Amino acid sequence: MTAQDESARSALGATRRHLSPQLALVHGMNGSGAIEARGEGARVRLSDGRSALDFGSYAVTLLGQRHPAVVAAVRRELDTLPVSTRVLANRTTAGLAEALTAWADPGRLTKVWLGLNGCDAVEAALKLARLATGRTRVVAVEGAYHGKSLGALATTWNARYRRSLEPLLGGVTHIPAQVSALPGAFAGDGEDADDGVAAVLVEPVQGEGGVRPLEPGFLRALADAAHAHGAFLIADEIQTGLRRCGPRLVSTDLGVRPDAVLLGKALGGGVQPLSAVVATPELYEPLSADPFVHTTTFSGHPLGAAAGLAALTSVEELAPRGAELSELFAAGLTGLAGRHPSLIREVRGQGLLWGVEFATPAAAGEVLTELGRNGLVVSPCLGRPEVLRLLPPLIATDEEAKEALAILDTVCAAVPDEFRPQDRS
Repeated sequence: MTAQDESARSALGATRRHLSPQLALVHGMNGSGAIEARGEGARVRLSDGRSALDFGSYAVTLLGQRHPAVVAAVRRELDTLPVSTRVLANRTTAGLAEALTAWADPGRLTKVWLGLNGCDAVEAALKLARLATGRTRVVAVEGAYHGKSLGALATTWNARYRRSLEPLLGGVTHIPAQVSALPGAFAGDGEDADDGVAAVLVEPVQGEGGVRPLEPGFLRALADAAHAHGAFLIADEIQTGLRRCGPRLVSTDLGVRPDAVLLGKALGGGVQPLSAVVATPELYEPLSADPFVHTTTFSGHPLGAAAGLAALTSVEELAPRGAELSELFAAGLTGLAGRHPSLIREVRGQGLLWGVEFATPAAAGEVLTELGRNGLVVSPCLGRPEVLRLLPPLIATDEEAKEALAILDTVCAAVPDEFRPQDRS
């Protein structure tokens, strides 16, 4: 047994003993017994020497693995002041807040709260909405995923994660993504503030929900209804923002004027955990009045802030490349669906967020496992297990994009007949 083999065996054993036996099983299958060892660009090197294209990582690696500008920024901060005293101002944290307000919606979204992950941002935004309005109700959309912390979980749709923890945060109503559902969503809103809606929380494109872009007309009507009833509109762009789907923010690009946008995943440049709430002064008022009404020890952590500043600059520099890759994947995945009609039901997405819906969850699982063995990492959808997500990085070359599409084509062609319903073509 080589040293690399022993390292993988040890890591999987520790995962089994101290994290989860099921997690160890999944990791072992996905890596064929190997573990991730090193990342660079669009690729991850495995402990057995193989290389895999990283078109997954749950949307974190938009800039690829170890983007040089982000790594350099974090190293400079590490050599200067890697942790804040929390009782003195920090130039890097303040700099990121200023950069985010200039980047998101200048002059309107002028306030920032910083966290470490998407749940942090969701929890902070919901808390602010309730404090600012004095109301308690929240409207979300069927199929939504906003996280699994106890407050955020109440706005997440998937019963798999909710059922054993109910009752959750009260007053959350999930509505279908249809304009006709809007009047009922605000029923009871009126004289009694406790019956009023504090916030409407929505993903412009549902990621974990199967890469489901919501209709622009619905999003605009939802925003209008929220504001007409005195509620704040919160756009969850933790997965879709930062040009993952093309524009800086999908919501503002569609003409929806959210009172806050939530950012995360790629915001740390694939190097540091980082999230943000970028909000209007009205929604942010409770924190303006009392900055200690919602705090976390590592909010605005200098290393994360340094990564975020570098990530914002790098994403903008690579925006034209994202448009080129988007066209390549749109054409390539459409062709893939046409060649495998019995296996693939639909391809959905935009920019660098694509979902391939398979005939069954079992078929998607078979493809997911074989993709890993053939050198392509993608992300499954927790809420829609029949859908696999392709999340290519902005730094991918045409050759790497074509390689990924070729691997996907080869794996689909080799799926056993037992996973294929009768050909619909």
